[in-house]
Amino acid sequence: MADAAIAGTDTAPAGEQPRSVRVVLLALMIAMMLAMLDNMIVGTAMPTIVGELGGLQHLSWVVTAYTLATAAATPLWGKLGDMYGRKGAFMTSIVLFLVGSALSGMAQDMGQLIGFRAVQGLGAGGLMVGVMAIIGDLIPPRERGKYQGMMAG
Repeated sequence: MADAAIAGTDTAPAGEQPRSVRVVLLALMIAMMLAMLDNMIVGTAMPTIVGELGGLQHLSWVVTAYTLATAAATPLWGKLGDMYGRKGAFMTSIVLFLVGSALSGMAQDMGQLIGFRAVQGLGAGGLMVGVMAIIGDLIPPRERGKYQGMMAG
């Protein structure tokens, strides 16, 4: 392995992934963690946020907008990734998710919060399907379960 590192190649012994694949997997784990952390943080703070905006009766709509948009967007992101490339679709979903997050943080009323959480959910659908699809492209089928399990954990 030292010879491969000196030569600048990306080869690895059997059973070990090349360094570039490990870096990509780390980046994918960070992207998946972004979506999961957002759910945990916003889910915990949502009653306070909705109370500040004076729309406690609409609390369920905030959660439903995000979840419904994620579920609806997931197959669409998968198809876009198949048609136009996974990298572009994945990067676009990250941008859409971050824009939705920023806009949700700047929401001034319940209508805006519900709409911006839906935008965020559209991006989250792409994050989830993008991670799994990229793993499917990078990792051989025999080892894929191990890496997808790491992402789910």
